[in-house]
Amino acid sequence: MGKETTRRGFLEAAATTALAITLGRKAGLAAEAGLSEYNWEDYSYVYLVDASKCIGCGMCVQACQKENRVPDGFFRTWVERYRIGEGGRVEVDSPNGGINGFPATILDFKVTKGLFVPKLCNHCKNTPCTQVCPVGASYTTKDGVVLVDDKRCIGCGYCVQACPYGSRYLHPVSHVADKCTWCYHRITRGLKPACVMACPVGARAFGNMKNLQDPVRKTIATQPVLVLQPELLTRPNCYYKGLDKEVR
Repeated sequence: MGKETTRRGFLEAAATTALAITLGRKAGLAAEAGLSEYNWEDYSYVYLVDASKCIGCGMCVQACQKENRVPDGFFRTWVERYRIGEGGRVEVDSPNGGINGFPATILDFKVTKGLFVPKLCNHCKNTPCTQVCPVGASYTTKDGVVLVDDKRCIGCGYCVQACPYGSRYLHPVSHVADKCTWCYHRITRGLKPACVMACPVGARAFGNMKNLQDPVRKTIATQPVLVLQPELLTRPNCYYKGLDKEVR
């Protein structure tokens, strides 16, 4: 009786704990969303960057910092400037994440092509960050967003090291992992992420792959788009138009 009762009790307790965590996350997200009727089964979110439109103004980075209270010196999204010259020479910079734009600088080679490339969490389908988390704090929602449960995160930093896109950091105050959430508190209310709304030239777009009439879905389905570092097989949910092969 003792061993069986103990084993049964352990399994029941484990199952209860797992259920409580699942319901807690769902309830927490629903409360955060503010919409009891929100059904994440109806959504599969996707992000689209048109690098040919980006002007490097930094307004998207400013909007993200303000919306998500990102600490100074850290970024959930940033913009990189690529300057490509003859012979394959490439210069990449991102002064302060591009939040204040980019100053004109002189290089020691002739630039034949230049572009600005917004970066952010790719919310990968095969995301290495969730796989290495030892406590299950990093997880993917049913609508395709990779999030961090800051109450479970122990700040070990494994996910920060595992992300091949450099999109995570340890928050200097809370000491837990932080990253882009695609403004989950906004998109579950039917709003666009702050960076998308702030872009003055429409270089950033956000959509739902489960909506057949969604313009972002149509673009991805019918036009040439790329993902960053496809050889890693992470299957990003962030796509790019107008990207150069030199961009990593």
